[in-house]
Amino acid sequence: MGINFQSVLIFSTILRVLLILYGDWQDSHMEVRYTDVDYLVFSDAATLMSFGESPFKRTTYRYSPLLAFLLIPNAVFHHSWGKYLFSAADLLVGYLIRSILKLRGVPEKICTYCMMAWLFNPFTFTIGTRGNCEPLVCAVILWIITCIMRGKVYQAAIWYGLIVHFRIYPIIYALPIILVLDPRVIQSGQKPTLVNWSSDQEKSPQRLNDTDLKSLWTVLVSFFSGTRILFGLISGAVFFGFTGLFYYLYGWEFLHEALLYHLTRTDPRHNFSIYFYHIYLHYEHELSILEKLVSFLPQFTVQLLLMFKYALDLPFCFLVQTVAFVAFNKVITAQYFVWFFSLIPVVLPWSKMKMKWEGLSCIVIWMGTQLHWLIYSPIFQHLSTTSRDSKGRLKVK
Repeated sequence: MGINFQSVLIFSTILRVLLILYGDWQDSHMEVRYTDVDYLVFSDAATLMSFGESPFKRTTYRYSPLLAFLLIPNAVFHHSWGKYLFSAADLLVGYLIRSILKLRGVPEKICTYCMMAWLFNPFTFTIGTRGNCEPLVCAVILWIITCIMRGKVYQAAIWYGLIVHFRIYPIIYALPIILVLDPRVIQSGQKPTLVNWSSDQEKSPQRLNDTDLKSLWTVLVSFFSGTRILFGLISGAVFFGFTGLFYYLYGWEFLHEALLYHLTRTDPRHNFSIYFYHIYLHYEHELSILEKLVSFLPQFTVQLLLMFKYALDLPFCFLVQTVAFVAFNKVITAQYFVWFFSLIPVVLPWSKMKMKWEGLSCIVIWMGTQLHWLIYSPIFQHLSTTSRDSKGRLKVK
């Protein structure tokens, strides 16, 4: 009996339910909790909101109040509600991966294998079951791609404005979306044309050659088309609508904690960032606002290059943008990898990498480096103490 979509989805659902139940048991019987500490923060904020108070009274809650609102059932129904919600979004990501690949003409069997690359990735299925909200974000991003591929541009604009409010990083996708909304395609009643799959894999993610660059210049000249203006107005209205509402309800505290804080955030503990050691050594000496903002320059430069290089293939452009954004970010925690893990399966059919040797080597190297850091990070984060010697040098015990 071959592997089919329904059996994969059923097995994935059962796996996630069992992990959530196991997580409840581990939390009550073992010293190291299965549940993500952020989930406790979400739950506390949701409890505060259920009593009509500000979710920002919970220290370290630095998310949109929408998240706390979605988790109010944690306080009034069951403490694991959020885990089931995030896991449902996790399953939805798998479904949307399949939908995008089907729209791009990929055969059913390959669609199923690519969907499995997400659903059976140990890293991703533990994220949702531990209570991390990132699967919600990934699901919305993939839904936006789906809407654009189906020609539902204004519906995509609504979801885009919402997700940028919910989690600010998807703002990096604004220009590629605008570029792909070519008025010569959209206004003729057709759907944006992305790369279709071919059995010999001669086609690869589109890049802009000299001819494309000339056409891109034409696109830029006609940048202010009706479709693009409406997309910007709708997504902007949704973003500023929710932001204005929550500013009215919670004031400056909301703006600082949910949005502005992330522009200058530093983290000297659980951090994969290339800036980690510098931040760690200088953490007690507060970096200036200018120093914190300068770190965005490499990100901004790389983002611009990738946007104009790969904008004609929206899923691939989203993938390389996200990888670059995470790689050059001041703070990288394990959950950030989920942002691009959800996009890898939608470009896998175009990869020329063979699973044997190349693919397996990449997987083993990735898992090895992750485990190496994650084994030591709890010790460093929770059990270590820091001090300075007589010469002012930082010491870790």
